[in-house]
Amino acid sequence: MPDSLNDILLVATVFAAVVIATFWLAIVMWAYRDMRSRSRDPLAQFLVAILVFLLNVPGLFIYILLRPRETLSAAYERSLEEEALLQEIEERPSCPGCGQRVQHDWQACPHCHHRLKKACVNCDYLLELQWNICPRCTVSQVSYTSDGAIATNSRHVQPSEPDPIDARWVASQHVE
Repeated sequence: MPDSLNDILLVATVFAAVVIATFWLAIVMWAYRDMRSRSRDPLAQFLVAILVFLLNVPGLFIYILLRPRETLSAAYERSLEEEALLQEIEERPSCPGCGQRVQHDWQACPHCHHRLKKACVNCDYLLELQWNICPRCTVSQVSYTSDGAIATNSRHVQPSEPDPIDARWVASQHVE
């Protein structure tokens, strides 16, 4: 029986050693892969693997305390988000008259009434002021006066005049 007990202890010890060695190598591989996802520096990746290999669990804790906060993919996504926000800010047009922010589909600035775009005479597609032909329907936007001169559009939009008051309505209001 003592031989069988020794055999059982030997098998248990070997099994425990294999489990511990596997766990140890798994920690080393995890630390290496984690550092590889956080840094492009191959020397830092190698040093982390050596640190965790030599010190095992204490080395892993040291690595966790000292590792970079974000992964390379998280940093890349954050930089893309920042770039998209900056591009959105830069792409938003401003009025050349007063400098206020305007929308892409506005014909006039609501602040200073500066004309921003013009509507196509045929299809009402919004055109840049300097365009002489509509890209959608290909109709010329240049108009000529009776004496042959080219008519140009004003740069400012005139506020519309209110409709004249009907005289019959005025007369009906003074009935006593």
